[in-house]
Amino acid sequence: MKFSLFIHMERVSATDDQQRLYEEMIDLCRIADEGGMHAIWTGEHHGMNFTIAPNPFLNLVDLARRTKNVRLGTGTVVAPFWHPIKLAGEAAMTDLITDGRLDLGIARGAYGFEYERMVPGLDAWGAGQRMREMIPAIQKLWAGDYEHHGEFWKFPKTTSSPMPVQQPHPPIWVAARDPNSHEFAVANGCNVQVTPLHQGDEEVVSLMGHFNAACEKNPGRPRPQIMVLRHTYVADSEEDAQRGAEELNMFYNYFGAWFKNEKPISMGLIEEITPEEAARHPFYSAEAMRRNQIVGQAPEVIRRIRFYEALGYDQFSFWIDSGMSFERKRASLERFIRDVMPVFA
Repeated sequence: MKFSLFIHMERVSATDDQQRLYEEMIDLCRIADEGGMHAIWTGEHHGMNFTIAPNPFLNLVDLARRTKNVRLGTGTVVAPFWHPIKLAGEAAMTDLITDGRLDLGIARGAYGFEYERMVPGLDAWGAGQRMREMIPAIQKLWAGDYEHHGEFWKFPKTTSSPMPVQQPHPPIWVAARDPNSHEFAVANGCNVQVTPLHQGDEEVVSLMGHFNAACEKNPGRPRPQIMVLRHTYVADSEEDAQRGAEELNMFYNYFGAWFKNEKPISMGLIEEITPEEAARHPFYSAEAMRRNQIVGQAPEVIRRIRFYEALGYDQFSFWIDSGMSFERKRASLERFIRDVMPVFA
């Protein structure tokens, strides 16, 4: 099993200096690279201080000059916010600049807040349809001259400029949840990213079931890779693990508030959620975080990831966004690299 780091520049308070936050993100990425992680992933979000990532290619190009070995992945670009020619070209340029280290993760997006601002009137169904039209178009633009007449985009004969370094093209990953998304990914030669979010390991099992079923429906296609993304905190004691679960409880309350798009937002920050509000949420309790997320001392973390490995997952991505301090994130990541990863070598 390969391990990667999933990370954003995470701003939860107006007092947080953005330059400092960026440097802290880079420091965590350096630790991941020097510690032997396989990849670093960062996504695309707009107008949200919760995850500051307006163009992941900028971050990855910068990381290419600050790291040596890790793959550099978009986790993920939001398909309906791009034109196929623009995405094919920018991804290929990133692949060129990073010496062929790019992995291109693509999703339909999740936040109504972003849909309203980037593509007014868009909903999740329409976003998913755009993603399904986008991916084959990019593959064909990377292959040579291609003319497109689709539902959402139309353009005359065009080639990606530049062409990617990796041949036939950088690996493409699709963020998938429902069975149809898994089937689309496998049928189009794409790898799969899944996240159970706040749910427990029963969801991890279910998502692997969708993937296996999709592979069975496409017997002529090579089996792609599948990666599971989970919030992870490697604690130094049970007391520390409980504290980590409480911090993730608050993180998920903010995540849910952004997703529901109901709370007031000003200057990219959502209205503060009080501890009392967080305690009342039925799904995100500290007890649920302790049970469902990968939170615990190293032996417990190893046991949980062993289960994922036995299910057939090829990669495990350590989701470090959590609302925790930089020092706590760093300590957890260092313990993961020192005490967990060697067991899977």
